[in-house]
Amino acid sequence: MYKYPIIPDSIIVHLGSPDSSARNIRVNFIEYIKNVASGELYPNWPVEALRANILAIISFTLNRVYTEWYRARGYNFDITSSSAYDQSFQEGRQFFDRIYVIVDEIFNKYIVRDGQVQPLFASYCDGRNTTCSGLSQWGSVADANNGLNALSILKKYYGNNIRIVEGEVESLKNSFPGKTLVLGDALDDIRLLKIQLNRIGQNYPAIPVIINDTIFYDKELEDAVKVFQKTFSLPVTGEVNSATWYKIKYYYNAVKKISSIYSEGVKLSEVELKYPKELKLGSTGIGVLELNYYLNAIACYDTIFIPVNGDTFSTDTESNILTFQEKYKIPETGEVDITTWNKIREVYMSYIKTVPKNCIYNLNEFYSGRYMSLGMSGEDVLNLQKFLYLICESTHEIPGVRVNREYDSLTEQSIKYLQKKFNLNETGVVNATTWKAIVEYKKRLAL
Repeated sequence: MYKYPIIPDSIIVHLGSPDSSARNIRVNFIEYIKNVASGELYPNWPVEALRANILAIISFTLNRVYTEWYRARGYNFDITSSSAYDQSFQEGRQFFDRIYVIVDEIFNKYIVRDGQVQPLFASYCDGRNTTCSGLSQWGSVADANNGLNALSILKKYYGNNIRIVEGEVESLKNSFPGKTLVLGDALDDIRLLKIQLNRIGQNYPAIPVIINDTIFYDKELEDAVKVFQKTFSLPVTGEVNSATWYKIKYYYNAVKKISSIYSEGVKLSEVELKYPKELKLGSTGIGVLELNYYLNAIACYDTIFIPVNGDTFSTDTESNILTFQEKYKIPETGEVDITTWNKIREVYMSYIKTVPKNCIYNLNEFYSGRYMSLGMSGEDVLNLQKFLYLICESTHEIPGVRVNREYDSLTEQSIKYLQKKFNLNETGVVNATTWKAIVEYKKRLAL
């Protein structure tokens, strides 16, 4: 599921029922809506009836897209052409001019319920041969003839708590972030996973409640993922690959009844991004500091990059990103989206294994690339604790540390103290920026 609904520029239509061997074709979204509407509606109907029906067709389609209804089930298409499952699409169908004009006017509008984000699953039927809990097509004709406008017609069938909103046109992308998510990662998608697992857990109480609603893939999330995987017969790895990602989407959609006219709905607070979707010229903050840390480390190995400091995405940072994108065959935007960010981390991790000796005093001074937090363990935690021990020995200002490879509560307390001292967010989680501050502080104390 996407964080916010979009109007896709095109969708993949399966020309048959879901399990049939029919072809998949890519169809311009506007053309898809014109096709379905021309097969479902009569062009001589009142204009407000046509508008109401077309808005229902659009909203139904966008609900399928937003929930990744078929992709969450392992299919590689967005919607079928079968009216038994979706809407009637016919390849090569001719469009009615009147319908053509209306779709061009409203293709980027859809129906939502108040307090919800997802496009309404606007089910409908003809109202003569079949009836349903949604819109009656022939009933809407009578309503329009009686003077109701499109919104009033829709409210009659879907309830007064609906409204029509407008979306932005974007290229459709799968929601999976492009890499397996593991302990020590950080991403807005991770926060959304926690929210989704907590909601699934209300129906499947064996899944432990995740207390910390953060972007960090911590031990809490790993434990919940393992239980989810065991419950739903997936390999129990504690990592979220594509299969686990879409299985979570499937069950989240199911327990929320998102593809139902009576959906519990997705609230804005459940999908609201806490961090910028991308970093670009003029961006500021902790994300830019972290980005510059990685690029500066890469610059030690590859001199085509310019060392840059500070928390502002400057023209030098932009130049570095353009150079990086050109070198690694990524679209040259000068901005850092998830694809560029994943590649930067990948290159950084490969470089620090062979980093030139003249760039470092001690290999352990390089950040491991993993966001360390309570409950984690390993060599990188041990290196962190060694730095903390030296700081504690020199200053006695932090609560203390046990050098035991385990990120325990004492380690977390010490990190929070240092983050406060360095004017960083007091998360208790060690990212590249906190790591750099600790290493540099230890060096100053040693002078």
